[in-house]
Amino acid sequence: MANIGRYNTLTVLDKSDHGLYLDGGPHDKILMPTRYVTPDMSIGSEVEVFVYNDSEDRLVATTEKPYAQAGEFAYLEVISVHPTAGAFLDWGLSKDLLLPYREQGNTHFTEGDGAIVAVYVDEYTNRVVASTRLHNHLPAEKPPYEVGDAVHVLIYGDSPLGFKSIIDKRYRGLLYHQETSDQLEPGDQFTGYIKKVHNDGKIDLRRDPSGYGRVDGVSQIILEKLEAAGGAMPFNDKSTPEAIRATFDTSKKAFKQGLGRLYKQRRILITENGIELVNE
Repeated sequence: MANIGRYNTLTVLDKSDHGLYLDGGPHDKILMPTRYVTPDMSIGSEVEVFVYNDSEDRLVATTEKPYAQAGEFAYLEVISVHPTAGAFLDWGLSKDLLLPYREQGNTHFTEGDGAIVAVYVDEYTNRVVASTRLHNHLPAEKPPYEVGDAVHVLIYGDSPLGFKSIIDKRYRGLLYHQETSDQLEPGDQFTGYIKKVHNDGKIDLRRDPSGYGRVDGVSQIILEKLEAAGGAMPFNDKSTPEAIRATFDTSKKAFKQGLGRLYKQRRILITENGIELVNE
């Protein structure tokens, strides 16, 4: 059975001048247009495709990869705005994704804006659409994470406690203000780490790995950056947290620990102008 708005592995049933017809189960045959067909696809073979509605509301299959499928969240750019339908978003496919006015809340989107949305299948039309009402689309199951797991983080808001986050395009989390010195904005994306998963499914995040073991990773990054820069860089413990994050993707605290490790190992020199590799 083909699931609308999601990746599917479907069997090729027939060929035509327009492409291949795939077994959609209750949805009958689903066309995969010729431009997506490759020489290794033949009758009886299985292909991985994304299924959605084309501009004429017919189900079609594509090998293109959307930025998010139904049941996921994403930060997407507004491509155009229709006066009655809503905003159209770039989600990586040839047909743009509709964000209806009824799903925009109090936000007024214009072309070029970024929108943090949930992607879902409208139960009345069977069309894949977007919504800014994120809380209506959070999964009910408990997140499958362990403490320390690395995850993709998308910032979607702020609160007195911290930054509201979407984890791995699916779950909700909170990055407490004391866990980062970064000035984060909605739409920012990065690798974060699981700090705690509560019994109710809520997730606490870390901006960086925990424990002293992270120092090895930071030290290695510093060495690689130094080697790529010719052996010297204008960074030391007086550099700003923002500059350190932008260059080394770590906090200033972890950066200083990494410098200390390398200095004790006599692999770098720390000067007033920055850091230098020690010639072996």
